[in-house]
Amino acid sequence: MKKILLVAGCLSLLLFACNSRGGSKQKEEVKEPQSATEAVFDNNDYHTLSNANEVLGKHLALDIEVDFKQHSISGTATWDIEKQKAEADKFIVDTRALLIDSIKYGDGTKADFELGEADSILGAPLSISLKPETKQVKIFYRTTKSATALQWLEPAQTFGKKKPFLYTQSESIHARSWIPVQDGPGVRYTYNAKVKVPKGLMALMSAENPQTVSEEGIYEFKMNMPIPAYLMALAVGDIKFQAIDNRTGVYAEPEMLAKAHKEFEEVGAMVHKAEELYGPYRWGRYDILVLPSGFPIGGMENPKLTFCTPTILAGDKSLVNLIAHELAHNWSGNLVTNQTWNDFWLNEGFTIYFERRIMESMMGKDYADMLWEIGYQDLEAVVADLGKESEDTHLRLNLKGRNPDEGLTDIPYEKGGHLLRLIEQTVGRSKMDAFLTKYFNENAFKTMNTRDFTDYLNKNLLNEVTEWKAKVNINEWLYAPGIPRTCPRAGKLRFNKVDTATAQFLKGDMSFSQKTGKWSTFEWMHFLRKLSKTPLSPEQMKALDHTFQLTQTQNSEKADLWYLLALKSKYEPAYPAMEAFLMVTGREKFLQPLYKEMMATSEGATMARAIYKKARPNYHPLTQRVIDEIVK
Repeated sequence: MKKILLVAGCLSLLLFACNSRGGSKQKEEVKEPQSATEAVFDNNDYHTLSNANEVLGKHLALDIEVDFKQHSISGTATWDIEKQKAEADKFIVDTRALLIDSIKYGDGTKADFELGEADSILGAPLSISLKPETKQVKIFYRTTKSATALQWLEPAQTFGKKKPFLYTQSESIHARSWIPVQDGPGVRYTYNAKVKVPKGLMALMSAENPQTVSEEGIYEFKMNMPIPAYLMALAVGDIKFQAIDNRTGVYAEPEMLAKAHKEFEEVGAMVHKAEELYGPYRWGRYDILVLPSGFPIGGMENPKLTFCTPTILAGDKSLVNLIAHELAHNWSGNLVTNQTWNDFWLNEGFTIYFERRIMESMMGKDYADMLWEIGYQDLEAVVADLGKESEDTHLRLNLKGRNPDEGLTDIPYEKGGHLLRLIEQTVGRSKMDAFLTKYFNENAFKTMNTRDFTDYLNKNLLNEVTEWKAKVNINEWLYAPGIPRTCPRAGKLRFNKVDTATAQFLKGDMSFSQKTGKWSTFEWMHFLRKLSKTPLSPEQMKALDHTFQLTQTQNSEKADLWYLLALKSKYEPAYPAMEAFLMVTGREKFLQPLYKEMMATSEGATMARAIYKKARPNYHPLTQRVIDEIVK
């Protein structure tokens, strides 16, 4: 998943860090607090109510129907189970707001079950009584309008404006709102599915997928490699396919397909670059689905089929690093998975590092350096936002009793990625690459926790040279707050030139504009971030807009930062374009800072409420909860 951040105290998913800057100084020596690692940071998964340690769901057979009129999924989930403890007499799965009609054993006889009391975060455990010989249970169920994983779109909310659309977002613990499942990242299973949808629509899953529409509206899927529940995915809509090469391709609404294909035409080469780094891609096909604009995040690494936001279709391939990120997840996350959500950095930190290695191999070191520096700025921002002494800035989190979505901040991404970069700089790139290749191969289709990874890292790499272990000081990264003093910084060759241009502009000199023709998106981001630290005068804003047509930009990253600067500087000519942007963009990375900035003044709050009232139906249910907290 491409970066998300939650506002403190909110139990909903997906809110990004603000653009404040900060940092922290660490003590010279930080030791791992034994009481914390032993007592608090244990390896239990506190975010599942299932009993996977006693009875394990090994294979899921779904047989479901998608009803757009009722906004409901109904059918059966048949689990092949395996007892981990011989005396176990119950099979317990996670549910949230599901209606359970009945349950049968594999032989067709009725099974007794109990739906426990619902927890506001975890949902309700579904406990199914087992007979000694039980090997299979079939659950008859329906979803409700409270399903947090599902977004149902009316035709008007799609690009084609003619047919409805449905997609899921299961990470972190939202799969349980559309499937009765043991919903923990440490539980892996295979699945097959039969999905009935209205005729004329295509259905896709995180599995082997069709490339043409079924005349009957019935699709069958197969995933033979074990995956955790958060990688369960379904999309249904007016979708077409176009191949990139023999194992990669693009799905999108017909109106977006040509644009998406052009943007992603180098993805096949990207897969080869990834394989050159860390070994073969093990999932068969790698396809991309471009979703309608309400999709709340940048991308989701569903196996075989990345779900992504249309906001990365900039027209110049300048935002495809997001695809590199989701591709990298097929090694870090999908192949080797964090055991609990406390270990989330083992997914995202590795993926940030891998993403930037892919982009370096494709675009060069100067380009990758920009990604690292933008990421460091994001790390500074989230530390300032959470507090430089906050335990939530530790890499190894303590989310017991909390919504795991609260851990989906830039910390596991950027702090984790920079730790791996420090290890690379300490041991050398060749040794780092050999270590990671071995790590992915030896732990494929398994889970990993922080303590076991530390042991693996020491045994297979850092113990080789005593100084390496001391220089990395991994406990400081894992169990201490803030940004470690050893955090590496990237070269700033291209950003130094942007800084020079920024200084020229602030002095009233626009001659730098002649050098911006080859600026990448990230140079523009750096430029606009620098300018956003203080409001600009109307004359300065007008000069920027006249020269670069920023109000009309089709690049979402530039647009978001420009509109934020316009709000701070009260540049009203940009407001209509900003409203249009907010009406069609559901990606929370962009929504949160704009609504937050508007709510900072009484005049802006009036504007925010008026825009949000119209835009809210276009946003994902989880996004609605988050923005509801801002626009009160």
